Amino acid sequence: MREAVAAAASAVTELVGDRAGDWDRTGRLPEDVVRKLAAAGQLSAQIPADHGGPGWNSADSGEFTAHVGSLCSSLRSVMTSQGMAAWTVERLGDPAQAADLLPRLASGDLAAVAFSEAQAGSDLSAIEATVTVDGDSLLLTGRKKWVTAADYADLFLVVARMAEGGAVVVVPRTAPGVRVRRVADPLGCRAAGHADLAFDEVRLPLGSLLGGGRQPLPLLVTTALAYGRISVAWGCVGILRACVAAAAGHAGTRHQFGRPLAQHQLVARHLADLWTAEQIVTRACEYASRCWDDNAADLATAIVLAKYVGAEHAARGAAAAVQVLASAGAQDGHVVARAYRDAKLMEIIEGSNEVCQLILADHALSRR
Repeated sequence: MREAVAAAASAVTELVGDRAGDWDRTGRLPEDVVRKLAAAGQLSAQIPADHGGPGWNSADSGEFTAHVGSLCSSLRSVMTSQGMAAWTVERLGDPAQAADLLPRLASGDLAAVAFSEAQAGSDLSAIEATVTVDGDSLLLTGRKKWVTAADYADLFLVVARMAEGGAVVVVPRTAPGVRVRRVADPLGCRAAGHADLAFDEVRLPLGSLLGGGRQPLPLLVTTALAYGRISVAWGCVGILRACVAAAAGHAGTRHQFGRPLAQHQLVARHLADLWTAEQIVTRACEYASRCWDDNAADLATAIVLAKYVGAEHAARGAAAAVQVLASAGAQDGHVVARAYRDAKLMEIIEGSNEVCQLILADHALSRR
């Protein structure tokens, strides 16, 4: 399996090359790059082999995610979106739905998961989108905001209210009543295809409900968020690795006051803190992935911990990297400039730092 991961990492490195800065400036990933990775199953590497996917475990998928994140956080964001969609289908879909959708997601179709609304961010209990049964079909109505990868997606997995519970509805982009509006000039992950979605009485087959619908809304949200959080955490490892490489390379070659920057103690401190942060986040992610692969009892807490530690250290580490490179890194498209903006989003998406802190505080209290 590790050979397959190494081969995939080498292939994506060649595919991205030195173009990530241009993608960041233009706010768009090339269609051929995204489709090529999707067709190879590399946007959703944990899809089981019997459904046409690579069937990697969380640890191997995480290392690959970190590598992609070190190259381009926007591309990693699309990977996270695809993996969330596949995991949601795997966990909530019935066997027929899994047999239909998972091979599609493993071979080229792109998907995005739509949670957030104007009044439903961290408080997803405030979701207002609704799906109702109307004769022999469904009607979906609602608005979703800031849906990662939606501008590229062929399918949307929409979380909505249904009667007293909730449902995840699979919606083709081409369905009448679906409108996609790209988010203009996002702060970070600029090429990740963030978009707002509108569903105006979209009529769908009854089979579009994953698992038949009417499940508890918290279950639907936490199912997808579990995958999203661990993927984001591994992406933060990638951000930190890119920052370590850029800062160490610059500090070792640029001279000030007659010696390399790295020999100035305050600069050396930044380098030490950056490397330490990367090691801490890597270990937190490795533990979370072991819990995932072993289906451990403390999986949920391990994932939240990895996401919180990852986002906090990535934001702080990216700022330190910009400080070390100074004007050399303070330009749109530069790896540390991208990291600085991208890492800030990691403190917000898939559960803000504050939400993660509340969850971890509850866990600490429960251990008493």
